[in-house]
Amino acid sequence: MGKLSREQDIYRVTIIGGVVNFLLLIFKFLAGFLGHSAAMVADAVHSLSDFVTDVIVIVFVRISSKPADNTHGYGHGKFETLASAIIGCALLGVGVGIFVSGVRSIVGVFHGEELPAPSMVALIAAAVSILFKELLYQYTVFKGRTLGSQAVVANAWHHRSDAFSSIGTLLGIGGAIFGGERWRVLDPIAAVVVSLFIVKVAISILKTSLDELLEHSLPADVEREIEGIILSVDGVSAPHHLRTRRIGNNYAIEVHIRMNGELSLHEAHRVTTIVESLIKQRYGELTIVTIHTEPIK
Repeated sequence: MGKLSREQDIYRVTIIGGVVNFLLLIFKFLAGFLGHSAAMVADAVHSLSDFVTDVIVIVFVRISSKPADNTHGYGHGKFETLASAIIGCALLGVGVGIFVSGVRSIVGVFHGEELPAPSMVALIAAAVSILFKELLYQYTVFKGRTLGSQAVVANAWHHRSDAFSSIGTLLGIGGAIFGGERWRVLDPIAAVVVSLFIVKVAISILKTSLDELLEHSLPADVEREIEGIILSVDGVSAPHHLRTRRIGNNYAIEVHIRMNGELSLHEAHRVTTIVESLIKQRYGELTIVTIHTEPIK
């Protein structure tokens, strides 16, 4: 898939998500105020954070798709990684915010505070949100994995976190409506449980993004596979000083190899080109491969 086609697909997926998020946040804000549900208003704020991250993905993917230039010799791929990190931070903030708000409400109940009674409008809004956000998650995560975009996959999890949040809202509102005042505490309890799932996903996204930004090596099994590809070429031995990292959705690989010192420069170059070609066949044409050739000791 060409870079232009990939960029267009990412835009398409993100714009669809942005439109759905915008409509949902308006719908949820109205349902929260009309249905007298603080939980639904909080859920609407979560949808607002989804909408903001959609905008972030669109802006950063455009930057990351730019080719290498004088100031970014390895390309702009890490801008997409930075977008994933920002989404992870947004998720973490939302998760912690929901957790703190839920705990405060629970403590308030034990101190005699009366939680407001929501209406059926808020309950219906929560059910609609769960349906649309789960569908949006399934669509976005499939496209993100197909396109090999960390930012799109991270954004998909943000969609699902909103669905989780709406599940907690649905349970809380349902319990408050059908169970009476004594069961209204289900709303903040469910919110706290959901917030822990959101925080877990956020930490996972942040770890992946920070590993790349901090030049973390590729997984050990990938490095072993690279060495296997190198050793599959006749006349090449002892791959060493292997250094690897991710740059956006591409790999950067540096390695030293040994060959017969009596080979002509032309023949050594030919063999090295074969090694480079095989690596790019496995990991993509945009893989950055740097090979240093040494004579066999």
